[in-house]
Amino acid sequence: MTLINRPPVAATPPILAQRAEATPSQRGFLRENPSIPWFLGLLTIFTLTVSVLSEGLGIGALSTSMVKILGMTLCLCLIAIAMDVVWGYCGILSLGHFAFFGLGGYAIGMWLMYARTEIVIRDSLAGAVLPPTEAELSEAVAAQIFGVVGSSELPLIWSFAHSLPAQLALVVAVPGLLALIFGWLAFRSRVTGVYLSILTQAMTLALALYLFQNDTGLRGNNGLSGLQNIPGLLDVPQAVLAVWFLWASALALGLGYLLFAWIVSGKFGSVIRAIRDNEARVRFLGYNVEGYKLFVFTLTAIVAAIAGALYYPQAGIINPAELAPIASIYLAVWVAIGGRGRLYGAVIGAAAVSLLSSWLTGGGAPNIEIGAFRLLWSDWWLVFLGLGFVAVTLFFPKGIGGLFDKLVRKQP
Repeated sequence: MTLINRPPVAATPPILAQRAEATPSQRGFLRENPSIPWFLGLLTIFTLTVSVLSEGLGIGALSTSMVKILGMTLCLCLIAIAMDVVWGYCGILSLGHFAFFGLGGYAIGMWLMYARTEIVIRDSLAGAVLPPTEAELSEAVAAQIFGVVGSSELPLIWSFAHSLPAQLALVVAVPGLLALIFGWLAFRSRVTGVYLSILTQAMTLALALYLFQNDTGLRGNNGLSGLQNIPGLLDVPQAVLAVWFLWASALALGLGYLLFAWIVSGKFGSVIRAIRDNEARVRFLGYNVEGYKLFVFTLTAIVAAIAGALYYPQAGIINPAELAPIASIYLAVWVAIGGRGRLYGAVIGAAAVSLLSSWLTGGGAPNIEIGAFRLLWSDWWLVFLGLGFVAVTLFFPKGIGGLFDKLVRKQP
């Protein structure tokens, strides 16, 4: 008998083999993702509770500034989920996603600032003998907005600033196109690991430095301000607007959670996990690795931009400092502390760190004085955040979400 030596068959990545046993459609989407009803239920309870306690629509137990902080925190949770998908599930440590967040804020901020300025100028010229022409009105708006940087002309990039639908389209189109071009160039060159992280950080730094210049058309380091004044709703109190934005932020977070839970629970999720674990083997099995990575990178950039478009009208101002690389590093720290590879872990990390930061640096926490030593939380907060990140990395590599998994016996 002659024995025939057959070439070894490449092993399927464990994550793909496990998913081959049963698809989410066979087991049920909600059964595959038990965190979804819990998350949406808690998010609904939180939103309703804040609304009842707010000054605008409730009993006034929560100040308008606190409602805005909570609404902005929900936006940060949304970008944290996007970061978790691109890093925790796909293995791409992007240090540039906050740049997309800022671009979304700039896109909607241009309309907010233009439309509000136009209303103010129209009101001031309402008593004029001859009404101003559209050209004169545009010139007056440009002089009002760009006088701070020594200009009186409307830059080309503000051509659609008068149109809300156009600017909403740009919220998605500009960050999405930037992510698509950058990702295509990086992934087709098979740049991975720390080199890709450095490239994303360099992209963010270059964009921030560019926006600091006055001739960019975005008012340089002055940024865009007065974004909390919503055109057409100037008579609505800020207390009510804060609750409305809270609702919008909660809705965006809930839809974002559902979207990404659906993406990572199916075959697509199995493939991107396998890419994270062993990219070369997934490519050998015939999958278009670059296509998967490009899709994830672009989609998460768009979601980050949407989160930014909701965040900055609540913050009231945006400037190039918001796009600094350190912001994207903070984002990675939030996801790591919350638990990488768990959507709810990203939410826990972003909410916990951002709210704790607001409390410690906003004067909520009392400073500690021991003899001649005085601990100022505003000075030491980042030190403790760094120590916390190191401690979580060393002792709880799965983050807070991993501890939660052990408590509910989801994982050994």
